[in-house]
Amino acid sequence: MNQPQQTAEKFVADSFSKNAEARLYRSGDLARFLPDGNVEFLGRMDQQVKIRGFRVEPAEIESVLKQNTDVQQAIVVPQEDKSGDKRLVAYVVSKKKPAPTAEELRSFLQTRLPEYMVPSAIVNLESLPLTRNGKVDVSALPSPDQVLVTERLFIAPRNPVEEQLAEIWREVLGVKQIGVQDNFFDVGGHSLLATQVISRVRSTFRVQLSLRSLFDSPTVAGLANEISQLQPEGSEDEEVAKLLRELEGLSDEEAERLLASELQRGGDSSGSGNR
Repeated sequence: MNQPQQTAEKFVADSFSKNAEARLYRSGDLARFLPDGNVEFLGRMDQQVKIRGFRVEPAEIESVLKQNTDVQQAIVVPQEDKSGDKRLVAYVVSKKKPAPTAEELRSFLQTRLPEYMVPSAIVNLESLPLTRNGKVDVSALPSPDQVLVTERLFIAPRNPVEEQLAEIWREVLGVKQIGVQDNFFDVGGHSLLATQVISRVRSTFRVQLSLRSLFDSPTVAGLANEISQLQPEGSEDEEVAKLLRELEGLSDEEAERLLASELQRGGDSSGSGNR
């Protein structure tokens, strides 16, 4: 809008029409005509990719990253995660030591870009691998999972809540090892996966936890602390133990009635939001 030069570049004369005013739109898609008249799509002329339904130009993210005064070089590439979905990974070479953390760079990007353009992983490198022609060798970039595993200090879960949370993260993220201080978004998490985590947390711990909670407390330890604060006094294990004590000495018919009553009471208290 109001940029005639870009309009002229994108909307060109239609060579297939006799109407001098007819225009074709340059979409940026690369294709070719086949002998049978069909058109074969070959890819993009630029590096535009689709991430979770949004069209993204990695160069735009690189440009914003380089606005950070601590960043010397940056490259953003799309990669497939273990579920087959594409995610953005940023590789950064910093100007100083220590380098800005992935969390600091993510916060920097979040104030300047929409959420879907913020890379799922940000990896600090000493230097970018180059080809013989001096261009970045994308195929030689290390896997973000390997780099992050070696960089972070692993702290194993210390209680049942952290153990269950870590297991949920492993299943959702497809990561073998999760420590209690690992940042959900540093190990490949994004907003869609966050909804899966919160859904499983609600059903597992029977608490009303908002999606915002994971953004505010993106570690297993932090989220476990929020869950513990929301859970009523007396754990579910204690409730089960109490119920088992009540079942002792009852007939099968009496036990079934008691269990049905407990299930009905639990269903009423959980509400529709926990389904």
